[in-house]
Amino acid sequence: MEKKYLGPLALIILFLSCQEASADLTKPRGDASALAVYNQAYQENYEPDSLSLILAEAVDAYVLIDPFDPDSPVSASDISALIAKGNLVSAYMSIGTGEDWRSDFALMEPYLAEEQWGDWEGEYYISSLEPGLVNLMKARIDRAADLGFNWLEFDNMDWIFYEETRSGYSLEATAAEGIAYLQELYDYAHSKGMNCMSKNLRTHAEYYDGVTWESYRRDKNWWDDEDLQAFADEGKPVVIVHYGERSAEGAYNTYSDYMEVYGRSLSFISETRSDRGYIHFND
Repeated sequence: MEKKYLGPLALIILFLSCQEASADLTKPRGDASALAVYNQAYQENYEPDSLSLILAEAVDAYVLIDPFDPDSPVSASDISALIAKGNLVSAYMSIGTGEDWRSDFALMEPYLAEEQWGDWEGEYYISSLEPGLVNLMKARIDRAADLGFNWLEFDNMDWIFYEETRSGYSLEATAAEGIAYLQELYDYAHSKGMNCMSKNLRTHAEYYDGVTWESYRRDKNWWDDEDLQAFADEGKPVVIVHYGERSAEGAYNTYSDYMEVYGRSLSFISETRSDRGYIHFND
C-alpha cells in the first residue's frame, strides 16, 4: 500500500492530451454524506474488521471486503444482505501487485517482478501489462460482480508511475501503459455495474467514483489538500483510513482535525492500540 503522492503531473499529462480539466475548486461542495466505514480487507498493525461484525453492524456505511480471502469466504447472500442495509459494498483488489497467497498467483507470476516488494512480504510488483495479466484482473472483477458487489477499491494503483520503482525492480511497463491499464479496468468494472474507488491517487480521477486515502499518526494529511477536496467537491465519497493512534481519544481528535479541513462529508475509520483494531465513526 504505497502512500507516496504522485508528484508533478507533467509526464502523465503528456499521455493524456484529451484528459478533462481538474475539478473547479471554487464550486460548492458536493452532496456526498459522511459514512461509517468498515474494513475487512486490510490492516496495518492489528486486525481488520471481521465479516461477522460487519454483517451485524454495518448500515448505510462504506464496507470494504476482500472477496478473494480464503480464510474469510464471503457469499453472494452476505453481499446482498449488506446492500439491503444501504451499504456501499466494495471489493478489494490489488491491481499493482501479485500476492503469493492468492489462488491465481501462479498464473500471475510470468507478469511479476522477480524481486519481492521490500515493504510487504509475499507481494511482487506487476512488471508487464500484457493482455494475459489484464484478463486475470478482469476475471477478478467478474468474480466480484458475480457475488453482487456494487463497488470496487483498487489498491497499489500508483506503482508504475515512480521511476525509482520501475528501475529498482526492473519493471517493463511504462507510465503510459499504466494509465491505459487503469482506464481499461475502470471501464470494465463499470460495464459490470460497479463503481470504483481510487486509492491514494488523484491523477486520472475523472474515471473514479470516490477515493480512499491512508493516514498515519506521524504522517497526517501527507497528500495535497486540493486532491482530496476535489473528490469532495464532485460529490464523491471520500474515505480516510487512519493508523497508529494510541487510543480512541486520539482517533476522535484526528477525525475532528480532518473535518475542520475538509468538512463533515468526510468518512473516517481509525485503528487504535488500545482497541487493537478499528473503531468506527457514524458522524
